Amino acid sequence: MKDKTIDYILRTTWLTVQKMYNEEAAKFESTMATGFTLLSIDPEKGTPSTALGPKMGMEATSLSRILKTMEKKGLIERNPNPDDGRGVIISLTDFGREKRTYSKEKVLTFNETIKDNVSDEQLKHFFEVSEIINDMVLNKKIYNQTDK
Repeated sequence: MKDKTIDYILRTTWLTVQKMYNEEAAKFESTMATGFTLLSIDPEKGTPSTALGPKMGMEATSLSRILKTMEKKGLIERNPNPDDGRGVIISLTDFGREKRTYSKEKVLTFNETIKDNVSDEQLKHFFEVSEIINDMVLNKKIYNQTDK
């Protein structure tokens, strides 16, 4: 692991986790992206479509495709936003809530299994390092530095 770069470890770890979630989701004719979207929608009030992309860290184009598929499968419905006549609220159907519960169970199982196999100290450091990386990237402290 000594000769592997940080970005390599981040990417391969994420791809492995993504593959695991997709394999689980496929058992129920779903995908990780659908599960993530279900978990990002407020199950009670729904979520404005304009807020969903930023909440998930996704571009509108990619999200639009996922939402279209989810709507065809009966997981979500789109309703006019009562606070903004031009906007749309994405709401879960009963079927969507059921699939959301399943997705939430899978995420919680993953988290609990990791916590059972990683010390509190290791997990604390993992979160600290992840936060630093996110901060540095988001605030352009790597390639777009003006002051060093």
